[in-house]
Amino acid sequence: MGEITTPFSIKHWSEKDRPREKLLQRGHAVLSDAELLAILIGSGSRNESAVALCKRILASVDNNLNQLGKMELGDLLQFKGIGEAKAVTILAALELGRRRRMGEALQKKKINSSASVFELMQPIISELPHEEFWIIYLNNANKVLQTAQLSKGGITGTLVDVRLAFKNALQLGAVALIVAHNHPSGTLHPSQADKDLTQKLKKAGESLDIKVLDHLIITEKAYFSFADENLL
Repeated sequence: MGEITTPFSIKHWSEKDRPREKLLQRGHAVLSDAELLAILIGSGSRNESAVALCKRILASVDNNLNQLGKMELGDLLQFKGIGEAKAVTILAALELGRRRRMGEALQKKKINSSASVFELMQPIISELPHEEFWIIYLNNANKVLQTAQLSKGGITGTLVDVRLAFKNALQLGAVALIVAHNHPSGTLHPSQADKDLTQKLKKAGESLDIKVLDHLIITEKAYFSFADENLL
């Protein structure tokens, strides 16, 4: 049987307005966010074109791609016309975007300020709906040896194994490290647990001659630096 098309189908559109053809003829920069998303999912539903469906998805997050990046599989599956395969495709594309931003930050490699730490870590953890705790291991020139997730928690916190943090540092030959975690709530105020953990890491580092240079709390658009605030 041939494919059934409806008046809602993109097949009824002028060729120059179809997202794929538009991209091929005029380049990707001219496409709207909804059109780019529509290319990923390929088709809509019987009563809605792929572009209309994607406009509806984007409208649910106020057309904010950062908010779209926070959506999880279950959120996308709530939309009629989005099955598991389409949802996975969208999530994969968003993750590639995050990794591209991370790759651009990593090219610099050298950490010389709290701002450079934020630039490195913001693409990785700022949009997550749960807390993650990461460590940046540095050599004696403050160049990044490795970034590693140490723990992953819930909405309000995460447990950190200090021994594992320094075991990795010794294996890498790191002389310094910087820790960072996100606050899904958006608050930049360190909790008492954040302060206690920072001091615990600092004391452990002193006994191994490994400096803890900073601890950053990261949100989507801003950060709090323990070093900048003289809390180290």
